[in-house]
Amino acid sequence: MRDRIERITEDLKELKEFHPIGLSSTRTRRLRHFINSELESLRDEPFDYYDQQGKVDYLLLKNYLERQFRELELENRKDAKVGRLIPFAETLVDLCESRAMVLPIDPKDVAQTLFESQKEIENLIKNIESNEKEVSIDKSGAFRAAMHIDSLREHLKEWAGFYKGYDPMFNWWVLDPYSEVDKGLKNASSIIREKLVGIQPDDEDAIVGEPIGRERLLAELQAEMIPYTPEEIISIGEKEFQWCVNEMSKVSRKMGYGDNWKQALEDVKNDYVEPGKQTQLVKRLALEAITFVEDHNLVTVPSIAKETWQMLMMSPARQKVNPFFLGGKSIIVSYPTDAMDHEAKIMSMRGNNLHFSRATVFHELIPGHRLQFYMNARYRPYRRLFDTPFWIEGWSLYWEMILWDDSRFKKTDQNRIGMLFWRLHRCARIIFSIKFHLGLMTPEDCIDLLVDKVGHERSTAEGEVRRSLTGDYSPLYQAGYMLGALQIYSLRKEMVDTGRVAEADFHDRFLKENRMPIELMRALIQDRELRRDYKPSWRFYRL
Repeated sequence: MRDRIERITEDLKELKEFHPIGLSSTRTRRLRHFINSELESLRDEPFDYYDQQGKVDYLLLKNYLERQFRELELENRKDAKVGRLIPFAETLVDLCESRAMVLPIDPKDVAQTLFESQKEIENLIKNIESNEKEVSIDKSGAFRAAMHIDSLREHLKEWAGFYKGYDPMFNWWVLDPYSEVDKGLKNASSIIREKLVGIQPDDEDAIVGEPIGRERLLAELQAEMIPYTPEEIISIGEKEFQWCVNEMSKVSRKMGYGDNWKQALEDVKNDYVEPGKQTQLVKRLALEAITFVEDHNLVTVPSIAKETWQMLMMSPARQKVNPFFLGGKSIIVSYPTDAMDHEAKIMSMRGNNLHFSRATVFHELIPGHRLQFYMNARYRPYRRLFDTPFWIEGWSLYWEMILWDDSRFKKTDQNRIGMLFWRLHRCARIIFSIKFHLGLMTPEDCIDLLVDKVGHERSTAEGEVRRSLTGDYSPLYQAGYMLGALQIYSLRKEMVDTGRVAEADFHDRFLKENRMPIELMRALIQDRELRRDYKPSWRFYRL
């Protein structure tokens, strides 16, 4: 099974690199054929003769391929609707794909094709400018069309560069109509964004998302092996949210603010280091976390993992999407630069104060993402294909829960507020991301929730929502933090709290098995019976 997974990983990579254009019907057909062929072949495998690891690999691959197929079909249906807005796209895609297949071209014919495409682009622009209400497409579909146009423009640039200068007749016939099409595509994208999406030309920070609907959410939950409905997921988020508020109030009373925990939060936010000092703070916090997990034998930390992590600084532009720290092999630190205006500087420092940072550092480094990524590269690395936020983000948030519970981990009241802020934030992520995809909240509603109910600075709230909804992350990514953590926490109760396995052994085993839905991890660790037609059933959270 490992050889099959590694081959499919590389084959899919090759196919997607050779067919990179999302609107391409050729790409859809080729990927559909490949996935169906692999699924058909998988059905002939002798599942019952595999050991437990082989059965898990089989189910992971089957689930992955089925998910790839569903996503391919859903994307194809959405692109079919978008295609009616941009009828010229198919012709231009064909030009780009003929270059990839090195088909002979007639520069004169190509010039005529481009000339006719430009007429279609001009008609589109004219129709939108004259009366955009006649264009039958919703805001998210229009934004999708604009992104496809931008992508197509880049592919055409590569196409023209392939022939330019090498084929003198190409230059003579094609360069002028190509230049017109390039300008036309740029104008079409801009006018779609302005007239149909509502993004003004000078608004670089607009947030536009694409709600996927309940049917797609159910499919995503099935792929992540989460046997709950979207409505139940929201209920989990709301229940955990209330727990955080209750705990916030307890700490707030100890700090002298009564039940006004938001005032206590304001106190915490204003406890930040001076400009230029954040790097040393992060280093000190990183060493504190490493020392704690090693001293108490909570998880194995290989010497190279703790010796070779690095620190990078987040650019002001990137902070608009990632207002807090990021991690993986390294930690990327958000903090204001001298180029940011005064208000942005203050909000960045408040949003990355000492107590928020303390929780963030061990989330991003060790025992969080840094340790994860180190182990992923060395133990069953082929399972990285089955990447899931429930495993990746759930693990790091799980450690925030464990260190909250552990009385040996020293915490001031301000530290507790900082830890609770992040936990509250992850509950809010469940609520706003699922409700957005159900069409129950707008991006503005999501921002207001983070500001009014969680206590975010508005700039960091905007960054969080922009990051969550712009399509760079899967629809369940933000929900995966808390839900994944709750799954691991529940599995820990079954394994560690009952004495079935030592704490360090549990954590080491979890990391060495690499990425997968937590329900399958549970079946693997507990050696549960697995069938070829396995369906998720673990109700890890009591509503």
